[in-house]
This record gives sequence, C-alpha cells and structure tokens, in this order.
Amino acid sequence: MPPAARRRRRRIPATAALLGAVLVATHAAPATSAPATADEVEIGSGSYTTALPPGESAPSDVVGAPVEPMVTEDLDQSPATNDWWSSLIFPRYPDNPYGENLFAHPLSFRPSAAGLEIGYPSDQEIVADGQKYEFGHTTDLTLGIENLASPDTRVADYGDWTVTAQWADGRRTLRTTVGQGLPFAYADLDGGAAEVTFAAEPEIWHDEGAVVGATVNGNRYALFAPSDTGWTGSETVLRTESDAPGYVSVALLMSPDDLPEFERYAYSFVTGTTVSYDYDEAGAVLTTDYRVATEAREGSQTGTLLALYPHQWKETDAELGDLRYTSPRGEMRVVAGDGFGTELTTHGLLPSMPTVDEADHDRLRRLVDEELNADDPWKGAADTYWTGKALGRLAQLVPIAEAVDHPEGRDALLDLLRGRLEDWLTATAGGGGRFYYDGTWHTLIGYPAGFGSDTELNDHDFHYGYFVQAAATVARYDPDWAADDAWGGMVKLLIRDVASPDHDDAMFPFLRSFSPYAGHGWASGHAGFASGNNKESSSEGMHFAAATALFGALTGDEELRDLGVYLHTTQASTMSRYWQNADADTFPANFEPDVAAMVWGDGGDYRIWWDGADEEHYGINYLPITASSLYLGHDPEHAGAMYASLVNRLGREPEVWRDIHWAHRALSDPEGALGAFEGQWRSYEPEAGSSKAHTYQWLTALAELGRVDTSVTADTAHYAVFENSGTRAYAAFNPGASPITVTFSDGTTLTVRPGELATG
Repeated sequence: MPPAARRRRRRIPATAALLGAVLVATHAAPATSAPATADEVEIGSGSYTTALPPGESAPSDVVGAPVEPMVTEDLDQSPATNDWWSSLIFPRYPDNPYGENLFAHPLSFRPSAAGLEIGYPSDQEIVADGQKYEFGHTTDLTLGIENLASPDTRVADYGDWTVTAQWADGRRTLRTTVGQGLPFAYADLDGGAAEVTFAAEPEIWHDEGAVVGATVNGNRYALFAPSDTGWTGSETVLRTESDAPGYVSVALLMSPDDLPEFERYAYSFVTGTTVSYDYDEAGAVLTTDYRVATEAREGSQTGTLLALYPHQWKETDAELGDLRYTSPRGEMRVVAGDGFGTELTTHGLLPSMPTVDEADHDRLRRLVDEELNADDPWKGAADTYWTGKALGRLAQLVPIAEAVDHPEGRDALLDLLRGRLEDWLTATAGGGGRFYYDGTWHTLIGYPAGFGSDTELNDHDFHYGYFVQAAATVARYDPDWAADDAWGGMVKLLIRDVASPDHDDAMFPFLRSFSPYAGHGWASGHAGFASGNNKESSSEGMHFAAATALFGALTGDEELRDLGVYLHTTQASTMSRYWQNADADTFPANFEPDVAAMVWGDGGDYRIWWDGADEEHYGINYLPITASSLYLGHDPEHAGAMYASLVNRLGREPEVWRDIHWAHRALSDPEGALGAFEGQWRSYEPEAGSSKAHTYQWLTALAELGRVDTSVTADTAHYAVFENSGTRAYAAFNPGASPITVTFSDGTTLTVRPGELATG
C-alpha cells in the first residue's frame, strides 16, 4: 500500500452547512487591514475567510450534521477542543448529549442524565490480542440530585486542566468540577437533595454527621456534605438531609486512615487551574508552575491534594506525601497545597543539521536536483496534511543546497516554498488552498482538509507544524517575507490556533492542542471514544513545537520561541516515558510490546489508525526526522534498545520507512546506520515526508559528529552537542541580526554569525 493510503484518522468524513456567527476580532495579532471581500480578513500580505468555502464541511457529528459547542449561556471562554474532557463540549453522537468516558487520573468519569458517574480504574486489562493495555472506566457511584433527569450535559467553565459541567432539567441544577490529578470531585447543586447512588451495596466504614466513608467495588470513597447537615438512606442510595442549595465533595481514598487528610481539604473547592512557564535561556532551564485556585466553602482551609504524573513528581522539589494512586501512566504521587513546580533542562533546537565535509557534496547536489526536477515536486499533495508533508520535505533541502554551494537549487526551493505557502495563506477563491476561521468553534481550518481536521478538528498540530516549519525556513533566508505585515501574521495565526500562549486570546482557546497537566497533546478534537482521547504521532506534535520555537526566534518573537521551547521540552519528558516506557514503570508487566504507538486516556495501544507494518507502529512516533528530532537520542542506549526491539519483532532489518529507521538508528549507531543506507540508497523509496538528500546528510553528520551528548548545555535556545570516541562537537545557530558568542557549560565558546549554523 503506498504511503499516501496508510495515513489514518477517526471515523466518517461528513458534510456540514455553514455554522453560526463568526468572530473576526483578533487578539495580540498584527494590524488587520480592510477586508478584500466581505468574508475575507487581511493579515499583512495574507488573509483568511470567515465564510465556509463552498462544498466544504465544518465541525459535524458522526452523521454529518453541523454541531455547536455544548456550553452554558454564561460561559465566557473560547470553546476548547482536543482535551481529555472534549466529548463534553463536542456532541459527536446525536444519541448521546452527555459525553463519553473521561479519564482524569486517578479518577474516571462518565456523565449521564442522572449526574456524574465516578470510578477509579486501578485494574488493567490486556485487550485486542495483546496489543492494548487499558484501565477502563467502571462506575462505582453516581453523584447527582434526587430525581435529576437532565436532557444534556454542558460545559460551564474550564481551567488549564479542570472542567466544570452542568446538568439542568428545569427544576434542578447540578455543577461538578473535576480535573486531572484531582482525587476530589466537587458539586454545587440547587433544587433538591444531593444524591449518591452506588453501583453495588457499599460497605460503610465511617458514618459521622456530614462525612461518610464507603467502599464499593473494592474502592474507598469519602462523601462530604455541609457540616450542618448529614446523610440518610439505605442500601445503594445516600442523600443529604437538606434539599436547600448546597455543595458536596467526593474523594477517592486508598485507606480509611487517609480520611483526616481528605477531610482537611474537603471544603476547599477547586475553582480554577493555571499553568505558567519560564524559560531561562542562559541557564538552559525550563520551569513550569502548576497553580490551583480554591474557595473555602466553610472554614478557612485553602489548597487541595494533587496527584502528580511520573513526568511531574520525578522533576519536582515539592514534598511528596505517602499517598499513591495507580494510573495508565504509572504511579501517581500526591502533594498538598495550592500547586507545585517542575524543572527541566532544555537541550536546544537547531533549524537543520550541519552538512559535514565527509559527506559527498556532489552526490548531495544531484539528490537535491532530483527533487527539484521531479515531474511534480509536491507529489500530488492537495490537503493540509499532505501539502504540509511536501512543504517539510522541500524545506529540509534548502540548508543542504546552501551548504553544498548550490545557490540555484537553494533559491529554486525557496521559490517553491514561498509560492505554495502564499497560496495557502491567502483566502482568495481559486487558489489551491485557504484557511477559514470558524467563529462558532474559534478555530482556523485549512481546506482542502485531511483526516478530520475540519469535521472533527483533529490533528491541527500535526498538519500546521509543517507549514510553520516551511515558513521558518523561508524566514531564515528571507526575513522580510516573515514580517508580521507580510506573511508572518498569518503564520502566527496558525500557531495560535494550535497553541495560543495567551489565556485572554479572543480568537482561540489557550493551548488548544496541548494538555498542560498531561504534558502532551491530544489528537482528536471531540475525544468521542470509550477510551477517552488519544495521541498517536507524538513526534509530529514535537515537530510543531520546534517549528514554533524557530519561527519565533527568527522573527524576534520571544514569546513564541519560549512557547515552542516549553512545548518541546515538556513533551520530550513524556514521550519517552509514556510511548516508549523509558523508565520501565509505565507499561504493565504483562504488556508485550515495547512501544505504544498510540497513547489513550485509558492506556496504551500498539495499534495505529491504519493497517500498517511494524515499522510504522514504531516510526509514527519518529517522523518527521528533523534537527529537532535529536531528543529521540538524548538517551542513546534507550534509542538503541528501541531499534533492537523493532529488529527483534521483525526478525530482520526494517524495510518499510527504512529511511526513518536509519535516521533513528543513527542516534545510537551512526556508523551502522550510514552503512545500511550506503548499501541501499539507490533503490529504496523514501518516506513521503523525507528525501534521499536529507537522510544522507543526517546520517553522515551523525557518523562524523557522534551521538547526542546531553551532559553539556549552552546559553542559547539553538544548540546541540555531540560526542564521538571522547571528542565533543558543538553546534549553534544564530537567528538574530548580530554576531553572538555561545558559551557551553563545559567552558567551550563558539562565535556564530547572523543567520548561520556554526560547528566546532
């Protein structure tokens, strides 16, 4: 099956009518000139349309009917998608107005007409013939109001990792707040007594006034009502004694001995969550701060208990308590208070790899020309994904042509990139592609779309990352082209759609395609699956992050550069753990595969979205190979183990996407990878986003420079260090207009001229 036929996605493409009113105001964007037409908004030299292009589809349900966000009238935030709770807001299935399973960890939830079903998925199961492990949702209890029969569930508020949902049936109103890392669920209610319905008759081990402790399905919960009321009931149903407007909280305990600690925080309700980050370029350190806002419903206690994922508790100085929870990501550890911080080392992002003298420069020129002289350098690309892949492939060739003294090839490639980018970044009808701003969903959709990027709001980071990478390549050689009042304004709009760094952005939600607490993105816009949301190609999410950092640096926009560094550094700390089990404590012992090609809310899956070969199951989290892929080799021994695992599974060397696997192998065994390429380079078919020129340049660079050395850092965002037989090689890029001297942590210095990549 050709590569173009293998690529994935979710369910059924659909058509949809034009949605509602459109918001055209911008926030923190370049100056907007008068519209070219009534439906076109100009951003510098580019533009987008506010009218759905004829024949195209906008966000839709599974049968193709247009959908609007399931929100309350008082929600004053942009509708967020691509999160762990997105099935609450995106009504994907006409027969389910409530949402699917929600995996917040340690708790899981499922909304229904009667309220919020709550469970603790602590037991894993191996399914799909051993290809997936899952901690599935099982309801232990339902939190609601007596006689509640809500016709739907709507989003009333959300934070950076929490969400507040509302049920209302005309007489009764229930609002619950839940979130990742929260062992509590909080409820405000009006119109009746709070009601807790257990899935089986519980064992009551504490019953004292407002506080009840109960065990159901082997899981221990505490119920907290206002202190001036109590609980009443029998068998499987408990209700508060008062039906006045009130509040309750439910907590998950590991032992009855935990009750005093939970009772301390039971009335400190979480009202919001916020992540912030700080990038110290000189110190090569990324600090991330996770804050929780709370409100004391009675008493004066503030703060709460937070369960941290492994990528958090292993990188924090916060005091960890003894309480531990099970999750699909491994053991969660608990801290008390109003938040915590983490600190990660940043290892640099280069725009391209050095082209070394040992490479055959004549061969590189010929290989570049083969791409340029192809009958169709775009290989038939039409939609946002395949156009993006083609843009990325050609962009990789530009610095190679420059390095091998091939200015004609460099300029021809830049002309190709500029032409295709400008076509897409202009909304004028008749072009090959354009972007439409959907004011109902506050999103920018490219048409022709691919893999549900329109109807399901899937994969915007995957697709748009290639556009941003190509734009950064043009900016490297033609800074004026990327100015805000030229084409840079539209590029930044694409970035903001995926990951706006501004909580107050009027056009887009904050970090749409990145889940700050999870530490990675989610691919599905609607998350309409029993297993929660999913992320397959973590590497394409990483690619977007690196492209954002480089475009920001090259245009002098430090906010975007820091955003890209934050996204890339954070995801690097989760990708290795949750997709590759690098710490050996994520995957269950009885899960046979060494990689999860796809991470789900409820677990990890070796399968992918198409019937692909084993090479694709591994490689989908490697591609595209760029200089920002060096994170895959931060632990060369682990990279080598991953390559050996694939060979062992195949019983041979990779044959599908072999260039992707040669590039990955080179991070642990550069000489072996180059030797494999040399034996087959004339006959193999490159992966759609790669080329023979780029693969050869990558392999020869690592064969000379060596493996990635993370023991040395630098005082710039754009560097890399390599080690070969005891000798270090240093690389640094200068995106600015004046010479700089880069200082490495081992005392080495490197002078870099403007716009150049230097090695030493």
